[in-house]
Amino acid sequence: MADIISPDPRSENAPILLPAGSVLFGLLTFAMMDVAMKSLSIELGAYNAILWRVLLALVIVSLVFFARRPRMPGKAARKVHLQRGIIIVFMSYLFFWGLARVPLAEAIALSFIAPIIALYLAAVFLGETIHRNAIYASALGFAGVLVIAWGRASGTFEKEALLGIGAILVSAVLYAGNLVIQRQQALLAGPIEISFAQNLVVGASFLLLAPFFAVVPDMQSLPYIGAAALLSIISAVFIAWGYARAEAQNLINLEYSAFIWAAIFGWLFFREPITLTTVSGAAMIVIGCILATRRDRKVAHIETTAV
Repeated sequence: MADIISPDPRSENAPILLPAGSVLFGLLTFAMMDVAMKSLSIELGAYNAILWRVLLALVIVSLVFFARRPRMPGKAARKVHLQRGIIIVFMSYLFFWGLARVPLAEAIALSFIAPIIALYLAAVFLGETIHRNAIYASALGFAGVLVIAWGRASGTFEKEALLGIGAILVSAVLYAGNLVIQRQQALLAGPIEISFAQNLVVGASFLLLAPFFAVVPDMQSLPYIGAAALLSIISAVFIAWGYARAEAQNLINLEYSAFIWAAIFGWLFFREPITLTTVSGAAMIVIGCILATRRDRKVAHIETTAV
């Protein structure tokens, strides 16, 4: 679901307005993709929603990938592509399964916990030091999760919604692992190859279960599938363009605008109310994420991609 993009050294003195606008537009289109995927997950189930979107995205990305006459990835690159692709299989299914059961804004807010979890995974697998800010951030982020879960559990008890929250949190843990692996992947392959590889691995994995779970979508679902595939690719292109032209430290906090789009689209398309507990919990998680990255070092950008 993500690639690490290092900004062009020549971009340090470039105007920030155009790159920021490009990133914001990319985040907007990604939120629109979530709307299409939520609708598909409700109608077809998470498995079929992901299956058909990924297969269509694979066709589109393949045309770009093979038009460049690429070289065969090396053994190390193939290994990382496979590892990350398998993680994305479970991560994406759990997220969209949960998305069909909780409001869009809540799902996005809960997913923000992933960068904090990634700090601890990086310490375990990459030997990175856990700074004091990371400990404070994790406590604040966890408190934010509890606030959102408490708001969902209070009042009318909805077991499906609580299961959805659990699925999204497990997905966030997997996404954090995905962030750690992709650091190595970005050193071995370019964005187009990475996008092609992860769509290929995810698509092939879901096809293995097609004889048991696949359902041919009806005509009404086809526009949503096409929109989800195209929007995911458009989002990746605009976010990559922006981060190639400005430093990540100047753009990274724009990522949290996704919560605003999710809240607006959730209300417009699904009539999902914006609760005080959701806003409060999201604010705590976002502050925790910002606190975790407050160190004098360049922060790698997390770019959502077409999976």
